[in-house]
Amino acid sequence: MKLSLGPMQYFWPRERTLAFYRDVAGWPVDIVYLGETICSKRRELRLQDWLAIAHELVAAGKEVVLSTLALIEAESELGVLRRQVDNGTFRIEANDLSAVQVCRERGLPFVGGPTLNVYNHRALAMLMDDGLYRWVPGVEQGRSLLQELREALEADGGTMPELEMQAWGRLPLAYSARCFTARALDLPKDQCGFRCIEHPDGLPLSTREGEPFMTINGVQIQGTEVVDLLPERDALVASGVGILRISPQAQGMEEVLAHFLEGLLASEPPVPLGARNGYWDGQPGKATLAPARA
Repeated sequence: MKLSLGPMQYFWPRERTLAFYRDVAGWPVDIVYLGETICSKRRELRLQDWLAIAHELVAAGKEVVLSTLALIEAESELGVLRRQVDNGTFRIEANDLSAVQVCRERGLPFVGGPTLNVYNHRALAMLMDDGLYRWVPGVEQGRSLLQELREALEADGGTMPELEMQAWGRLPLAYSARCFTARALDLPKDQCGFRCIEHPDGLPLSTREGEPFMTINGVQIQGTEVVDLLPERDALVASGVGILRISPQAQGMEEVLAHFLEGLLASEPPVPLGARNGYWDGQPGKATLAPARA
């Protein structure tokens, strides 16, 4: 199996982001996704900065894919999307149907991101006709759905695309036109002061009883647990998954990578380093085996 590093979900200062990707060049990951997927107001890095990082990572032997916003609302965001697609070198992870349309119009293959909401084989087949060659299912989509899609595609004479699953990180659960971070801090969205930069792994949200509940990340809501799908390694392989996606986090990436490298080579599935994604087995997503330690 290959390892990929997903797009950075959080908002970090420019120099911290550049230093992070300088380290990535030496990490044992095969594929790196670059770009802002959460909020277009996060402009510490512009497209030219992401492209410069991409060329450095390619020189280090990585496959690089540019990721698009998950929620496109304005003409200015469409302009950035078109410039991404027209970069002339790197393929695109389409996280919104606007990105699918632009790629289709240009006849360019693309990765189907986890926010495309694909739940039946006809939708998946349509996207494959549009140019989808790799699909990252949503975090709530488990092994039973993958099996259903495979059987339905094969019955129609088709095949599944290359499959990539999020195997490490907080589960992205919802997106909104409003900013959860600004609302939590009692700020207007248009005058947020970019306060999410103060929370490099998101802003924890607790219940009234003080129990950890969710994580706020700008316009995105995540689960509170850092999930680890690596213990399901054998079931993932049997389901046709060929790429495991690791989401960036502020600390402990070396420990996470060592965990995945050792787990992929071990004769037995590894002990979980983080929490379990219950969705994989058709259970509530919050079903856990162990608390996250990284």
